[in-house]
Amino acid sequence: MSGIFGALRLPASVVFGSGQRKGIGMMTAQIGRRALVCTDARMGQDAEFKAIVADIAANGVEVKVYDRTEADLPMAGITACVEEYAGYKPDVVLGIGGGSCMDMAKCVAVLLQHGGSLRDYYGENKIPGPVAPVIAVPTTSGTGSEVTPVAVIADTERGTKVGISSPYLIPRVAVCDPELTLTCPPGLTAVSGADALTHAIESFTAARRDVTPDLTVKNVFVGKNALSDVFGLLALKNIFEALPTAVKDGTNIAAREKMMLASLAAGCAFGTAGTAAAHAIQYPVGNETHTPHGMGVALLMPYVMEFNRPACVSAFAEIARAIGLSGNGGAGTDEELSHRLIDAVAALLKEIKIPVTLKELGLPEDKQDWTAEAAIGAARLVNNNPRKLDVDAMKAITRAAFTGDRAALAS
Repeated sequence: MSGIFGALRLPASVVFGSGQRKGIGMMTAQIGRRALVCTDARMGQDAEFKAIVADIAANGVEVKVYDRTEADLPMAGITACVEEYAGYKPDVVLGIGGGSCMDMAKCVAVLLQHGGSLRDYYGENKIPGPVAPVIAVPTTSGTGSEVTPVAVIADTERGTKVGISSPYLIPRVAVCDPELTLTCPPGLTAVSGADALTHAIESFTAARRDVTPDLTVKNVFVGKNALSDVFGLLALKNIFEALPTAVKDGTNIAAREKMMLASLAAGCAFGTAGTAAAHAIQYPVGNETHTPHGMGVALLMPYVMEFNRPACVSAFAEIARAIGLSGNGGAGTDEELSHRLIDAVAALLKEIKIPVTLKELGLPEDKQDWTAEAAIGAARLVNNNPRKLDVDAMKAITRAAFTGDRAALAS
């Protein structure tokens, strides 16, 4: 098949805007009468969070709170939550917080509905049917988990992070209120925003698949397409406009709004198109260095872009024009703009103080090739990369990212 192809999988309802958290109680009551709210210890003590819980109760919904979600989402915490509240039998699960809190709600919804172990659902399309309805409420602007078919957990026994991907994981409702991000500290704002940047770039430049009638049935992620591209560009435009301001002045509500919109849009994009090489390399890097996911993927992005550039000249140029790198007159060939975009991404990441090399991140020198060999095993991400990857290419990217020698990848 040829011609225009597009695909999107999104929540039944997405609500965006300052003050929209005040409608969560009514939205919850439309779905069920027993709610379980998943959050972390810090958020559990937040006045805004307590107001949301009170609002849910005021709308006639019995509500219980699990506030022991941990960073990186260890499997043991998910199991503990399910064991504690299985008898309660909630008919709606809310995730309020960062990506781990929303992914906690997704995983709890799976186990409450289908039972078993989370390991039964590792990979793609392993969830057998619909799960308990989830309402996702982000308090950071980065993961996009409020709209994606993905949950990432830490399997501490295996010493690795693992993804579960299924359209059944997409929340029923996403409520994105930028005011909930006003207290997000600068470092977390930077790392989260950099994560959204990577989601947007990798989805917009993902490999195009052969379009068949069963493409979206057999695959969670379907590569670059006309609909996800719209969201990718929306995300990138807002990130370049607002991320430095949001990091420098967290009280700037206009910047916070643009960053939450960008995070949401990037989630809409990569939740259908998927991500690629930067994510494949970050997983072993993150396991080895115990550094934030968003920091790792963002650090890798300029190097991956340099490697991918020969296959992405027109896509990079399209992004460059969308974010204003061509100037008012639209000056610059696609070739020139593709180089200009990579430089602009590197400059933005430097401005918000994302490390430049894997050495700075703490990756041991003797782990460079090990990282590349582990990354090439992430077949879904490798196959979604716009330029063909093999272990030698992965080693080249990893070595360049370790030393900071982006020019070594130029072609």
